Amino acid sequence: MSRVGKKPIPIPEKVTVSLKDRFVTVKGSKGTLSRTIHDAVDLKIADNLIEVLTKTDTKKHLALQGLTRSLVDNMVTGVDKGFERVLEINGIGYRAEVNGNTLVLNLGFSNPVNFELPKDVSASVDKNTIIKLSCIDKEVLGQTAASIRKLRPPEPYKGKGIKYAEERIIRKAGKTGTK
Repeated sequence: MSRVGKKPIPIPEKVTVSLKDRFVTVKGSKGTLSRTIHDAVDLKIADNLIEVLTKTDTKKHLALQGLTRSLVDNMVTGVDKGFERVLEINGIGYRAEVNGNTLVLNLGFSNPVNFELPKDVSASVDKNTIIKLSCIDKEVLGQTAASIRKLRPPEPYKGKGIKYAEERIIRKAGKTGTK
């Protein structure tokens, strides 16, 4: 049974939620997000709370209830507070800078890598090595951060590359000479 799906979602004061023809729209101070919901679930909006209800109690429908509840909760949080993801660059000569809507990354390749940011994602760079990405859509933000990390994932010997700020790289011991 889905425990997540049964929890009601509180709606903050400055956020409005509307449901029309299986299409949820959430408006807040940071922007607007929309999404279609599955036919197996319904949303009940009342008293500054959103409840996700299933039509039947099958295992698949209960899973969809939890998924829909998480997606709608992320939409409400995104338009109210927004989301942020922090990436760190480790390595000698590795650095980043923001040039308009492009992130210019020097990652040890012969040429710098120009990464075009999606229209909703904004980036800032601190100390040439810390990239802060922010967006109201958690899904787009996570995909953008993963795409940037994929350009030069951290290697296990020296830890050089791009990693998430909270990520811990498990290091390997290098070669040991036998004499």
